Amino acid sequence: MAWLFFIDESGHDHKHMPYEVRGGFAIHVSELWPFAQAMQRLETECFGCRLADVGKEVKGSSLIDRKRFAFAAQGAPLPDRERRELCRAFLAAGRGGEAPGRDAFTAYGQACLRMARGIVALLKRSGAVLMASAIPRGVVRPRDHRFDDYLRKDVVFLFERFFYFLETKREHGVLVMDETEKREDRRFVARMEKYFTRTATGRHRTTWIVPTPFFVSSDMARAVQAADLCIYAVNWGFRLPGRGMDASRRDEIADMFGADLADLQYRGRGVRDGRAFDSYGIVYVPDPYGPPRA
Repeated sequence: MAWLFFIDESGHDHKHMPYEVRGGFAIHVSELWPFAQAMQRLETECFGCRLADVGKEVKGSSLIDRKRFAFAAQGAPLPDRERRELCRAFLAAGRGGEAPGRDAFTAYGQACLRMARGIVALLKRSGAVLMASAIPRGVVRPRDHRFDDYLRKDVVFLFERFFYFLETKREHGVLVMDETEKREDRRFVARMEKYFTRTATGRHRTTWIVPTPFFVSSDMARAVQAADLCIYAVNWGFRLPGRGMDASRRDEIADMFGADLADLQYRGRGVRDGRAFDSYGIVYVPDPYGPPRA
């Protein structure tokens, strides 16, 4: 059997997010279909419909942005049936170019937060493991950088954690990535191939990692949508101040998801230069273009 590592990106447009984060979660193949079914049921229970049917997609920025928290706080928690009815009215009004009422906004905000909390609970119940690497927003490649054809250090560290996790499980892992611009996806695959074929460490890690990624469209892959939520929450709500990851955060996300993110992240042991060390699923890399082991 095998594990599937669903990977997405956050903050790579260098606009509003505090960091650039790449990562997601690994889930055992036997748990994927039950997880997808449970996520679909959760969506209907929260909103009263499937969002894809009304042109919406589940993602971090659409579930837990500032507006959703503000909408949800406009009133007391609504009963389930009333919330679903108002959500359907909200979505229908949006499609018809009409302005939803205040209660509909409140219901939609509460449904979004409920969906986000439910996804995280499903991940924990499914035995999923969170892994992500973060770098400073807008970091610039040095002019004298000579290894642009190879994976950046933060990506290497991400795959390192996946390898350590698979090594303990003695099972193989497959990479499933959210497709972006095809040219960039091809460049990423080329860098991966060089890392996994031309470096001794990369070749060793093919013992468990299958370095042939699958690219999928997020609007048709619930697991990628869940990965998007995870790394959005990491970007805004998870910090490692002792390692320099101390940018301003959104307290509402940290309060709602911080403990769960810490619980979900991989914890294990790695070996480097003959020495064992503790390894954690979320890693901050202040200089992704620096020496391999700064």
